[in-house]
Amino acid sequence: MSATTEAQPESLVSESAESEVVIETRNLGKIYRDFWGRKKVTALKALDIEVRKGEIFGLLGPNGSGKSTTIKLIQGLLFPTSGRAFVFEKDARDVTKNERIGYLPEESYLYKFLNAEETLDFYSRLFDIPASERKERADKLIRMVGLQSARRRQLREYSKGMTRRIGLAQALINEPDLLILDEPTTGMDPIGSREMKDLIIRLRDEGKTILLCSHQLADVQDVCDRVAILHQGELRELGRVENLLKVRDVTEVHAKGLSDDTKSKIADLIRNDGGEVVSIDNPTTSMEELFLDIVQDDKPGSRPSAS
Repeated sequence: MSATTEAQPESLVSESAESEVVIETRNLGKIYRDFWGRKKVTALKALDIEVRKGEIFGLLGPNGSGKSTTIKLIQGLLFPTSGRAFVFEKDARDVTKNERIGYLPEESYLYKFLNAEETLDFYSRLFDIPASERKERADKLIRMVGLQSARRRQLREYSKGMTRRIGLAQALINEPDLLILDEPTTGMDPIGSREMKDLIIRLRDEGKTILLCSHQLADVQDVCDRVAILHQGELRELGRVENLLKVRDVTEVHAKGLSDDTKSKIADLIRNDGGEVVSIDNPTTSMEELFLDIVQDDKPGSRPSAS
């Protein structure tokens, strides 16, 4: 590895060397079988990913791509057919790891006759949080998710966006180190969606590791550090968002202080003319375009089938 490693910027080398791995899957696979044990669906095939401490990791894919299966395997709710999953260096089937995990499912399973305060008090008791801390923690989370004015309304009166907010508060009640969010902005208007994304970034900046699963590709592009794209149970793409979205065969030059003649010249001519090169870089596509290109390339007949 000498040539490749030496060529890497020092910051990238130190980042990869020092980052603690929170979630790791090794050759992880899951086959669903019917009542007679016959193979029915291959939901996940040989998945290898790492989610590092303090990052927002996006898990993307169309319906049936294996996202939900991956989340359930990581949480220990399903047993793998092949490979293993680790969370905090423990086997995913070890239930003790769950004390450090907060989970917001796509559909929050909350008691509709309780209000926000009662909901958070209930889940605090499940985690054996002392009575002296429960009210203070609930107050803090209600303020964090912006439900102060609705804290005593029953959840059955909440809108979908408000339900997502109290669901996030519930996922944070145990002050988890790892937060798993499934479609966190579903049902929110643009303002609420922006506030939720800002909150997710804030939680990352406070040191939490976040695994985010979403169909809202713009949301993923806005908040994720790295993404994995799944399709038909297989990992199709993995990397940092800004790197995946670069269009490699096109170069953009942004400059200022130039005459019309020098705008068509390359960087050296710009400098010789006395202008300032603001940036020379690859333009980026959008997360939506990248996602659709990957998925469309995998339509039947578009690429050779795996042996």
